[in-house]
Amino acid sequence: MEQPITISKKLQRIIQLSKRLAGNSDGSDLTESQINERNKASIPNNWLTRRLLKKPASKVETSTFIIPVEDGMVTGYFFQRRGNESRQLTNLRPLIIFYHGGGWVWGNMDLYSFLCARIASITNAAVLSVDYRLAPQHKFPVAVEDCYNTLLWAAQGARYWKVDPERIFVMGDSAGGNLAAVVSRLSRDRKGPAIAGQILIYPVTDGRLRTPSFTLYKDSPSLTAKEMNFYVKSYQREPKDILSPNFSPLLSKDHSRLPPTLIITAEFDPLLDDGRLYAEALKSADTPVKYLECKKTVHGFMVFPAAEGTEETESAIIQFVNGRPIEQVELLTIGQLRKRTAQELKIAKKTNRSMIEVGVEEGS
Repeated sequence: MEQPITISKKLQRIIQLSKRLAGNSDGSDLTESQINERNKASIPNNWLTRRLLKKPASKVETSTFIIPVEDGMVTGYFFQRRGNESRQLTNLRPLIIFYHGGGWVWGNMDLYSFLCARIASITNAAVLSVDYRLAPQHKFPVAVEDCYNTLLWAAQGARYWKVDPERIFVMGDSAGGNLAAVVSRLSRDRKGPAIAGQILIYPVTDGRLRTPSFTLYKDSPSLTAKEMNFYVKSYQREPKDILSPNFSPLLSKDHSRLPPTLIITAEFDPLLDDGRLYAEALKSADTPVKYLECKKTVHGFMVFPAAEGTEETESAIIQFVNGRPIEQVELLTIGQLRKRTAQELKIAKKTNRSMIEVGVEEGS
């Protein structure tokens, strides 16, 4: 039985405008060349883009890199905030390797540049966005290996970018969350680079598409069951691929020794249970994990700054990337986060002052 979905008029309008920007098609009726054309299209600088994506983040520099991968090359887009190093304890920034969503089929890098620049700006981390090869032209596991090879390449070049090799995070939304989860597993199993944390935003974790939320929200306004089935069929080489933990990380037999994990889902999302069940699996294997659910919002919200859930999700990412213990990360507004940070600093100063006074008394 389907579940009623009640969202704000503002979010309804955002969804309507986003579909207009995307061409009002789920892609299942498009040819491979038409999909490629849409993925390469420039995002127009018009009222629609400004309404949906807001202004690009200021003071963020962008560089482009060609990254060698198995049987080819992919492009990486590197974002970092200019200046502001003096506020850091070290001149080395964290690095977030970002894998975009889009059902392994879509991947307009112009669109995702808005999000990645925003993440770089608010966290002061460097962000490397990976233009991995897409289905249906490139089937599973091409995207997986592209994303893992990018991690290897980025870890080797960490010092060049002045990023901290001990604070490399992997992050992705939707299919990108799937790839981030798989890359974390592969790095563990292949003895690859240490990952400081993984950030999974409404991830796909089970390609079988059988969860209760998949039935409840199969006609969600931003992602339908029909679309998800199209994406899975486009990505798989053959039906049994979905049983591989490199396709469906929830089906892995070993969820231990993975990086601390932040999982954020949307209430009215067919993939809601994918995130929730994956969090439960990690917790049962003693992997540090925090699961957060954004209420009254839908799949894909984070791309749009004004959508319900975006501000709180960005706040959680700021907390995690900047060192807050995973169990203490919360969904807060930016105002609430600033207030809590100020209170914690006040307490820390008071504690330090008390310790100094005790030391002086003991030494006198």
